[in-house]
Order: sequence, then structure tokens, then C-alpha cells
Amino acid sequence: MSKSLKKYKSEFKARLALEAIKGNKTLVELGQEHGIHPTVIGEWKQQFLARAASVFEQKGKPETDHQAVVDNLYRKIGQLEMERDFLASRSGVILDRSGKK
Repeated sequence: MSKSLKKYKSEFKARLALEAIKGNKTLVELGQEHGIHPTVIGEWKQQFLARAASVFEQKGKPETDHQAVVDNLYRKIGQLEMERDFLASRSGVILDRSGKK
């Protein structure tokens, strides 16, 4: 019979890693308190420390990139609508709002 691995949420892992970094309790004490092997908590602590610098490198970047893409698309839509209207008025063809003749 195989033993299934427990999956923990990232918030829980981060909280335990921070507790381990603070050093108020040993890894053994934290493990006994939460029912997790101390080695696992030690690994989470190392992962947390290894990735800590990346938090400040990517600050606000994903949301800004998304907003820039949306703004660019709206500008393009406006430009295409103006070109369509200009060409329709020059060719003598009248278009209704849906773009049909």
C-alpha cells in the first residue's frame, strides 16, 4: 500500500518558512507542531530564501505589461475604425454602424 503525499498551499509553506527563518522555534518543534517532517520545513526555508530576491525584481511588472497590451489594442482599434470610415466616405459607399453596405 503506497502512502500518498500531502500537498500544502503556498501560503502555508511561506508562513512556516518565515517561522523557521525567525528562529523562535527549531525545525523539530515546528515539525511536531504542524505534523511535518523537519527536513521538509528546512527545504521550504531554503526555497524561500533562494527566491526572495525575485520578489523585488518583478514588482508590478505583470500588471503593467497587461495594461500596456490592452492600451495598444484599443489604439489599434481606433485607428482601424478611422481608416474604415475614411475609406468608406471616399469610395462613395455608405456603411451603417455594423460595417455593412
